[in-house]
Amino acid sequence: MTDWLHEPIAPIDEAARAGARARQAMLTKPPGSLGRLEELAEAFAGWQGQIVPVLDAIDIVVFAADHGVAARGVSAFDQAVTGQMIANFAAGGAAICVLARRHDARLSIVDLGAVAPPADCASVIDARIAAGTADFTQSCAMQAGELEQALQAGRERVSPSAHLFIGGEMGIGNTTSAAAILAGLSGATPAQVVGRGTGIDAAGLARKQAVVEAGLARHRASWQGATGSARALSMLRCVGGFEIAALTGAFVAAAQAGVPVLVDGFIASVAALCAREIAPDCANWQLFGHRSAEAGHRYLLDMLEARPLLDLDMRLGEGSGAALALGVIGDALALHAGMATFDEAGVTNRDA
Repeated sequence: MTDWLHEPIAPIDEAARAGARARQAMLTKPPGSLGRLEELAEAFAGWQGQIVPVLDAIDIVVFAADHGVAARGVSAFDQAVTGQMIANFAAGGAAICVLARRHDARLSIVDLGAVAPPADCASVIDARIAAGTADFTQSCAMQAGELEQALQAGRERVSPSAHLFIGGEMGIGNTTSAAAILAGLSGATPAQVVGRGTGIDAAGLARKQAVVEAGLARHRASWQGATGSARALSMLRCVGGFEIAALTGAFVAAAQAGVPVLVDGFIASVAALCAREIAPDCANWQLFGHRSAEAGHRYLLDMLEARPLLDLDMRLGEGSGAALALGVIGDALALHAGMATFDEAGVTNRDA
């Protein structure tokens, strides 16, 4: 059952946030001179309920699954790559593994349904629902029970003790599913939100746009007239993916537990949008790590008026762009905690 999706979202500690703002005003710098770094310190204070927040417990979870729509030629890679990359994650060879080690983050890999899962990967969490979703141009991507399983799998990966949660993803064909969800939720055309994903050529891009349009045309009646949670869940079931649904469930559960989410690129941001549709106050617990080069991500961030921390023309996924932003956040909190106040440094404050 998905009743848990409608449990209350944790409140922000506004007193701690105000206290952090007051501390920023006392540090040896002109007011506002650290720009968004000051805003980050204040946000984390409100999330953690302490004026001087810390970043000692970072959870990164990569959800992996395959997509039946990949059979329509929407990716430059074969579905076997999903399972191969799961093995690479387990061996520590992927970009997100390097970044997780660099930032001393706890990394988990969850297989929700790779078509060709790797053998003997004991460190991979087995939460397999099926061998990928169905081709959404022919039927619903998931059955209702499968959607519930995927949402719950995301929920189970959230620890209330974490200071920050990053959700990554891996799945050949998942930018196609993400684009279909975004187009359905926003009213955008496929041309506006469908990008090149793994690097398809112009013909592949046109084919991918046509596939998204076909999926929307087939299933539009399923969510016509629906709003909020009902609409988002219908779209996830009809054109989504197991990993996108798991990310959605994780983002809702994190907001309920009072754990901020650092959102990665296009696929993760579509899941963040679905989480907001289900529980609007999830927005209070979301921070966007970077602006992807994927067309749909740029469209979505503009739609949300979101300000990502980085813009490096990345489109790797895995949670990698968000993980890179950890350095910015860590430095923001270090400055907030470690800089001297005017009184401590014996420096004259212009407002004194």
